[in-house]
Amino acid sequence: MATFFRNNVIKEIGTKPVDILQTTPQNRATVIGLSLTNLTTSFVYCSVLIQDDTSVTGFYLKETLLPANTSLRVVSTGEKLIIAPSNKLLVQASVNDSIDCVLSYVEIT
Repeated sequence: MATFFRNNVIKEIGTKPVDILQTTPQNRATVIGLSLTNLTTSFVYCSVLIQDDTSVTGFYLKETLLPANTSLRVVSTGEKLIIAPSNKLLVQASVNDSIDCVLSYVEIT
């Protein structure tokens, strides 16, 4: 089993859910850091969703208020989020082009 430390940077997330991490049937991932930053001068609501291998989607974080020009550490300080094989992690905002996302994870193949 090989492990790889990786990160993804996704800019200007808006009102449509955006895949920030997708695992294949052969791998899984452990999220070790997830930060969302509001790029606007007004508040934004943000959501983080997980979709399983049967396309069932659930909220990890739902419509959380993110004040203007601030960041939210969704996964931090030792917390971990396991993404199983063939699953997706998605982010959505209440305003177009309003959130940047930085994701750190360990990929296990």
